[in-house]
Amino acid sequence: MFAGDGARVLGVDPGLSRCGYGVVEQTPEGPRALSAGVIRTSASLGVPERLVELAEELDLVLAESQPSAVAVERVLFQANAKTAMAVGQASGLALLAAARRGLPVAEYSPNEVKQAVVGYGGAGKAQVQAMVRALLALPETPEPPDVADALALALCHLTVGPLRVQIGPAAGSERVPGLDRAIAAALAREGP
Repeated sequence: MFAGDGARVLGVDPGLSRCGYGVVEQTPEGPRALSAGVIRTSASLGVPERLVELAEELDLVLAESQPSAVAVERVLFQANAKTAMAVGQASGLALLAAARRGLPVAEYSPNEVKQAVVGYGGAGKAQVQAMVRALLALPETPEPPDVADALALALCHLTVGPLRVQIGPAAGSERVPGLDRAIAAALAREGP
């Protein structure tokens, strides 16, 4: 299930120190945030212990939120290899936790999320936070930015997921070069 009333998406902004999560449900009135927060692990622990802690917390979030799909930020190359490894490890845990539950998982780049939510792939953190607040009619700006990013991932999936489903069968099972750009262009024409 990707969209339509009742679709519930867990967005995960992976990180080993801070892993943002946000659950958004599609209702007849529009998208509604159900829960959001940050899972933090202590830098005083070793990496294996931090990964265990993060995995357990992600399992709890999945059990409590009962999403119909999970959207995870795609890990892209970063200049800082240590940071990239930590983000990759956290991302892998989110993918594994969802797969163990048989949930559909989609990965989106930061630019795809910004394009879907803000309408501009180069938007800044403050712009994403402001649009997430507006789209979800939140009383306050989601803080820290990890929370806004996770909610934005869920919103992105509610918007882009149905397009991927429609285009997917026509494209076959292989990834289509330029598909993500085509979806982003379509979203830009329609607006967020």
